[in-house]
Amino acid sequence: MAHKGFSHIGLSTLDLDRTRDFYERVLGFKAVRCDILRVKEGGQIRHVFFDTGCDQLIAFMEASGVPGVPAEYDAGINRGLGVPSVFYHFAFEAGSEAALDEKRQELRAKGVDVTEAVDHDWAKSIYFKDPNGIQLEFCCFTRNLNADDARMQDRAEISIRRLGLEDPVALSRR
Repeated sequence: MAHKGFSHIGLSTLDLDRTRDFYERVLGFKAVRCDILRVKEGGQIRHVFFDTGCDQLIAFMEASGVPGVPAEYDAGINRGLGVPSVFYHFAFEAGSEAALDEKRQELRAKGVDVTEAVDHDWAKSIYFKDPNGIQLEFCCFTRNLNADDARMQDRAEISIRRLGLEDPVALSRR
């Protein structure tokens, strides 16, 4: 069977309306499936799938009054685990360096705190967070990957700051 990419990534949110507004209005991802799932034992789950391109989706679930699901938790993944925001993140394809720059300007114009483009040698990326605190990235390849890229080796040195550990909250969890 040939690999065809992923179908969808499923995540949680405590505020589906705010999350939906961000993914639709700010990122421009269209909601393609929206469900309310009634739970027999009580409560409900609202579930929205967004089209991120190439038949790949990102979905969010918001539980309300469901037994066994806490009313409050950290939907940002990394903070709850006490690890830097770069550890769990999701990258969307920008398509080109010009498109990456356009996306950065678009996000800034919409009030999103977004990094400068970061050159990874094989790709360039910009980073920002969604309303849940989830680390997001737009990325574009700058060259084709080769056999040398697939070999584990020392390639770079990064700082604690680059890992996002200049944040006092992240530092206090170490």
